[in-house]
Amino acid sequence: MIPKVYSSDDFEAKFTFSGDLGIKWSPEKTFFRLWAPTAEKAVLRLFRTGNPEAEDCFEETNMTADLCGTWVAEKNGDLNGVYYTFRVTVDGEEREAPDPYARAVGVNGKRAMVIDLSGTNPEGWENDKGVFFGKSITDAVLYELHVRDLSMDENSGIEHKGKFLGVSETGTKTPSGIATGLDHIKELGITHIHLLPSFDFGSVDESKPEENQFNWGYDPANFNVPEGSYSTDAHNGAVRISEMKRMIYGLHKNGMGVVMDVVYNHVYNRDEFCINALVPGYFSRIDENGKYSEGSGCGNDTASERSMVKKYIVDSVKYWADEYHIDGFRFDLSGLLDIATMNEITEAVHPFHPNVIFYCEGWDMSTKVTKRVVELANQYNSEKMPGCSFFSDTVRDLLIGRAGEFSDRGFITGKTCSEELFGECFRGMPSWCKNPTKSINYVSCHDGMTLFDRISTVLPKADLSEKIRRNNLAAAVYMLSQGTPLMQAGEEMLRSKTNPDGSFDHNSYKSPDSVNSIKWSSLDDPEYRKVFEYYKGLIKFRKAHGALRLNSAAEVYSHIEKAETGANGVFALHIWGGANGETAEAIFAAFNPENKEKEISLPEGKWKVCISGETAGTETISVAEGKFRMPPLCAAAMIK
Repeated sequence: MIPKVYSSDDFEAKFTFSGDLGIKWSPEKTFFRLWAPTAEKAVLRLFRTGNPEAEDCFEETNMTADLCGTWVAEKNGDLNGVYYTFRVTVDGEEREAPDPYARAVGVNGKRAMVIDLSGTNPEGWENDKGVFFGKSITDAVLYELHVRDLSMDENSGIEHKGKFLGVSETGTKTPSGIATGLDHIKELGITHIHLLPSFDFGSVDESKPEENQFNWGYDPANFNVPEGSYSTDAHNGAVRISEMKRMIYGLHKNGMGVVMDVVYNHVYNRDEFCINALVPGYFSRIDENGKYSEGSGCGNDTASERSMVKKYIVDSVKYWADEYHIDGFRFDLSGLLDIATMNEITEAVHPFHPNVIFYCEGWDMSTKVTKRVVELANQYNSEKMPGCSFFSDTVRDLLIGRAGEFSDRGFITGKTCSEELFGECFRGMPSWCKNPTKSINYVSCHDGMTLFDRISTVLPKADLSEKIRRNNLAAAVYMLSQGTPLMQAGEEMLRSKTNPDGSFDHNSYKSPDSVNSIKWSSLDDPEYRKVFEYYKGLIKFRKAHGALRLNSAAEVYSHIEKAETGANGVFALHIWGGANGETAEAIFAAFNPENKEKEISLPEGKWKVCISGETAGTETISVAEGKFRMPPLCAAAMIK
C-alpha cells in the first residue's frame, strides 16, 4: 500500500520539504539533513575510508526527527574527507545507504563523503565561464562523445587514457603527426562536446581499473557525483571531482561548452538506489500490487511526478550547472519524465545560467504514472516545454531509414522520399515540431550502427568512394538544415564499430575498447582525411551564415522556399538573406541522392559555389549561372 500513499495529496502536503538536503560543511562543524519520512529511526554512521568492504565505522549518531519527514544531525570539528552513510529503520527493518544528496563518494559509490568543494577547484576556476552567452541553441554544433572512446586507441597520443583529463589534453598527435583528441575536435569547429553519462554509474567496478571495463554509463548510482572510473583515483572522493572540473575548465579555455547526458528516468539497481533504500520504493513507479513500471526497459521508471523526486531532479541539474559550470544537458528518455519537472528544471537554471541549453530524447514511451493527470515530456508535447529541444528521429529516419531496421533505406541510400517531408526536415519543423529551435538534427549517435556501418550494411557492394559520397550527403543535409546539428564522435572519419568476426556492433554499450574506441590512425588514409575536411567545411559554412540558423517559424516561412531545378530527384531550397545577421543576398542548397550526375537550373543571378562534390567550406570553388552540373550523390551550396 505504501507506493500508492506516496502519491497522495495528504502525503505530499505533509512531507514535501523545500529546503536544502544533504550536508552543510564548515571547518568548525558539519550539518546533515536526510529526507526519510517513513523511518522510525535514523542513524548517521561515520567511516575512515570509502571502501564498503572495510569495517571501519568509528562513530554512530542518532539523528533527530525534524520538519516534513527530515532527520538532522550536527557534528563538531572538521569532517572534510570523512565518509558516511545513513541507516534507517522502516517497519522494524534496518536499511543503509549513502546520502542521496552526496557530492562525493568512495569507491563504487557505497559511502558518501563530507567534502569542502572549494578544495577541488582548479586554479582560476572562479573566473571560469561558459562560451555560449548571447547565442541561440541553433548556433551550437554538438559532438556526442564517450570519455573512453576519445583516448583509448593506441594511436591517440593521449596520456590519460580513458580519463576525464584525457578529454582536455592538448598537443596530442598520431604517430604520423596528425592532431587527435581535443585539438582534432577544436579544428573540426565543434561548439559543445556532449559527454555520454559522466555521473557515478553502477555498471563498472571502480576498484578494478586494470580490467579496462567499458560501459556507456546509462546506469545511475549517485546522480550528483562524477564517475570514479574516469578519474585517476576512484578511492579518493575528491579526485574525481577535481579532475572533472579540470576537464571542463580545459574545454572552456579552448572555446567549447560541455553538455552532460543525464539519465533521471531510471536507476541501475532499483532496490539499492539510495532513495529507494531509505524510503522504500519512493523514487520509482510501483502500482498497488507492487509491480514496477518498465517503460525504460530497466524495470524501474522514475516517479518524477512525486514532489520529492521532482525536487531531487531539479536540485541535481541546478547543482551541476552551479558547481561544475555545465553548459547543457541532454535528457535520456525524457518521455518517461513529466512536463512539470522539465519546466521546473529550466526555470531553476536559466535565471542563473542563461547560456545553458537543454535537449531531450523525447520518444513517446509507455509508463504507468502514479497520479491521475500527468503529461509526459515527449517530443509531441514539445511546445509545452519552452526551454527544451528534442532529438529529431524524423530527420534520422528520413536520411538512413528506420532505427533498428538495419536493412531499411533512407534518402542517402536509395529510398524515394517525399519532397514535402524533406522540406519539413530541412526547415527544422517536422510534424511534431513548430519551431526550428526545438529540432536536434542527427543521423547517428551511440545508439544503433554508426553512419558508415549503416551505409555498408545496406549497400555491401558499394566501393569506398560511393560510401563516402553517401556519408557526406547525409552530413550536408543535417548540417545545412534549420535546427541544431548533432554528430556522433568519429562520424567525420567514417567511424566503424566492428566486431572481431567482421560484423558491425549496433549496441556496443558494454563492448570492449577495441570496438568502441575512435581509431585515430584512420586519418592517415587520404580518403578518410578528406571526409574530415569536408565536415570541417560544412561546419564553417554553417557558422558563416545566419540564414541557416533561424530561430522562429515566422523567419523560416518567410525566408525559405522550395526551388525548382528541372531535374527529377534533386531536392533544392532557396534561402533568402535579411534575417539573423545574414549578409548574403541568398543561399541555394541542392541535394542529389542519385548515383548519377544531374544538371540543374539555378535561380536567377550569379552564384558562388562553396560546397560541391568532396569540397565544403566558405571559399568559392567556382561561379555558376543558369545551369549547374551536380556530381552523383552529393550536396551543393552556393551564395548570391
